[in-house]
Amino acid sequence: MVLRIIMKKMFLTFVVFSFLLTACSSSNTETPSAVSYDDFAKCLGEKGAEMYGASWCPHCNNQKEMFGASFKYIKYFECAADDGGQAQVCKNEEIKGYPTWKFSNGEKIEGEAKLSDLSSKSGCSLDLIKA
Repeated sequence: MVLRIIMKKMFLTFVVFSFLLTACSSSNTETPSAVSYDDFAKCLGEKGAEMYGASWCPHCNNQKEMFGASFKYIKYFECAADDGGQAQVCKNEEIKGYPTWKFSNGEKIEGEAKLSDLSSKSGCSLDLIKA
């Protein structure tokens, strides 16, 4: 009788373990699509949004990474001059910190900008971001 109870417990443990192992190891055959910021980034460019940054700036790099491959559509100005100073284009625009986003109406966002802020300042809809 004791052996029978032990065998039942072992069998139930095996069934539960097998179920959990199967559930955890099942693979999704569909590859999730990457989020595309292409249309949003293109819209920012069309609306006159510009980003000013420096290659050594971690916040600028975060901003670039947020857009991924779509960053190529962003109108970007490098402010780090070869002589260690600030590039003339950034001086002309009175850029004080990095990153700085400038919009066609002259408004600026200093620091890392949220997508929602870029949307509201530029008029580019967040609906342009494709999941």
